[in-house]
Amino acid sequence: MTGRESFEIVIIDKKIIVILLMIIITSIVLAIINVPVRVQKIIYKKEYSEYVIKYASQYNVDENLIYAVIKAESNFNPEARSNKNAIGLMQLIESTAKDIARRLDIQVIDEKLENKLKEIDFNINLGTKYLAILIERYKNIEIAITAYNAGIGTVDNWIEKEIIKEDGSDIENIPYKETNNYVRKILRDYKIYSNLQS
Repeated sequence: MTGRESFEIVIIDKKIIVILLMIIITSIVLAIINVPVRVQKIIYKKEYSEYVIKYASQYNVDENLIYAVIKAESNFNPEARSNKNAIGLMQLIESTAKDIARRLDIQVIDEKLENKLKEIDFNINLGTKYLAILIERYKNIEIAITAYNAGIGTVDNWIEKEIIKEDGSDIENIPYKETNNYVRKILRDYKIYSNLQS
């Protein structure tokens, strides 16, 4: 076998490997796109439904939106803590939690707030109330969840400077990459949860 024949075999082998990889990747993508509903329900679980349903009804927030926020924020881990010290299922920072607790007339001792935020009932109560406040303030879900992630002051500043529109029609213009991705993820998951409604 000459060096040239050996070289041609290597090239052919590489082409075959590339083609096989493309077929495998395509199969995986098609499988993901066409994930059976049963598998989707495992991925998009609805844990803590007694609390989600309770507070969704109490504060007039779509329970599928609450599930989407919990999935994105903590993936249903009540012990979750972010690098910005957001705590629990709906990842509330202590200052926001104190404000919401005050509005709900819930007495919380500062030293115990961190542990309280890990309690499922307490966290979903405050997180859902906060979502309700933001939806009422901005009159649309897109901007409300933008503010849930980036903060009210930041979002108000973006709207004032016309970086994003108040009606939420141009969320692709959100300047923070993390918030931009967050909002897209929530909206995608919200749609999936809504479609999986049983």
